Amino acid sequence: MKINGAIESMRPYPSPNPIVTLTEISYWSEQTLVKGMLAMPVAEGTYDGILYLRGGIQGVGMVRPARIAQFASEGFVVFAPYYRGNRGGGGRDEFGGIDRYDAVHGVTVLQQFSNGRTHAFAFSRGGIMALWTAILRDDITSVVTWGGVSDMKLTYEERVDMRRMLKRVIGGSPTKVPEAYDARTPLFEIARITCPVLIIHGLQDDNVSIEHATRLENALSMHQKCYATIYEPQYTHYFPIDANQMTVQKACRWMQAQ
Repeated sequence: MKINGAIESMRPYPSPNPIVTLTEISYWSEQTLVKGMLAMPVAEGTYDGILYLRGGIQGVGMVRPARIAQFASEGFVVFAPYYRGNRGGGGRDEFGGIDRYDAVHGVTVLQQFSNGRTHAFAFSRGGIMALWTAILRDDITSVVTWGGVSDMKLTYEERVDMRRMLKRVIGGSPTKVPEAYDARTPLFEIARITCPVLIIHGLQDDNVSIEHATRLENALSMHQKCYATIYEPQYTHYFPIDANQMTVQKACRWMQAQ
């Protein structure tokens, strides 16, 4: 029996940032060996941890070394799971199915290198992964969801280009297997979140509509949870470089304040 979050192997990875080191880690999640990338500041210190939860599926939206190094350079230890079935990891990416535990157990990996204060930072599809992590664990300090998915049925409705993939991965359409989409939708379990949540969203986002943010905000409000929002009227799913950097810094300051 393999222990969840146990590290099987580590190997150095070339870093694009001279003040950040990168390491690829193989770890155990629900009896499956999966992989992720760790970014650590070179400077000695005690740092909060960020569990960086990528968007996309398989090669689309894969963890980018430069992106997690960007967060590490703000004074965090960052661990970004690839999710199962990716980059040589076992199992199959299920878009919020059992692969949510790759995030949940990724926290255990991260806490071996950080100070125990753990933030879940998500982009796009990572939104459901971050929210489930905060639902399933009681040691998450904060959650940031940027352009994040919150409702899987809404994703199916909005993203016609993704329907074939979703039916293949989930087992059918929401009409055929509604329970499978509900089981991946964290909105129904928001009452179990105990940490503050920051919602970041571009109002012009056509990949993940603002309705995902609105539904999450409404659920958090209904259950009297602590949350904040950054809504950008002029931006889409991808913020321009300068705005992106500024928003990263705002999010990092917010996390450090929690």
